[in-house]
Amino acid sequence: MLFLFLFACGSDYTPKPRAFFKIKFPKKEYQAFSDYRLGFTFLYPKYSRVEIEKNVNFLNINFPQFSGKLYLTYVNLNNDLNEHIEQSRSLAYKHNEQADMISEQVYINEENNIFGMLYDYQGITATSSQFYLTDSLYHFFRGSFYFNTQINDSIAPVNNFIKEDIKVLIESLRWD
Repeated sequence: MLFLFLFACGSDYTPKPRAFFKIKFPKKEYQAFSDYRLGFTFLYPKYSRVEIEKNVNFLNINFPQFSGKLYLTYVNLNNDLNEHIEQSRSLAYKHNEQADMISEQVYINEENNIFGMLYDYQGITATSSQFYLTDSLYHFFRGSFYFNTQINDSIAPVNNFIKEDIKVLIESLRWD
């Protein structure tokens, strides 16, 4: 017995590092969203679904596989653009205490008359991205993405994956 015990293992044991679960991401494919009651169209991922609230100006893009939701609001402007921009900025900076950093990325698409701001969060916050888009006269479109949990290191790859989808939505938005 002693002989087997001493010579049974020929190599030294090395502890394995901690690992995160493997996430299988779906292929990036997009489809068009359009509703005759609204004044815009955009692309959204095929692995998500659009849910229109009873009030047609509120819609959600649900990402059930990733336990997250992009909340969207559309408003017809009535000489109140500054109020909507300030409200969006205020809502975006509510997460300032938890976020390590908030970066603002200006969006300008003169060809399609779309202007806006993307707020991108770094650190452990409830939201990972917020944005607004407008034509400055008639349309105001706001979005904020939330996971059903806090942003942490283990869902950072999912967060980055969905941020790409949000950028596609922003770049594909068109007013009717």
